[in-house]
Amino acid sequence: MRLIAMALALGGGVLLADGRASQAEITYPWCAQYGEQSGARNCGFSTYAQCSAAISGNGGYCEQNSMYRPEPTSAPRRPRR
Repeated sequence: MRLIAMALALGGGVLLADGRASQAEITYPWCAQYGEQSGARNCGFSTYAQCSAAISGNGGYCEQNSMYRPEPTSAPRRPRR
């Protein structure tokens, strides 16, 4: 019994000590909605053309991803005087 408790404690400590940085999910600007009845949706398209090709012949449609937030672009820096 002690061995099991010690193994669980050691395993939990290893999981908590994981030092890797977490990464955010990548979101894309276009979603394919595959038909009205199935409700299947894929928001993995960078361009409208990619989305259109994916739904071609499927009876679906493309729409902008409401969850997409583009990365802010930094303004060009002006030289100091």
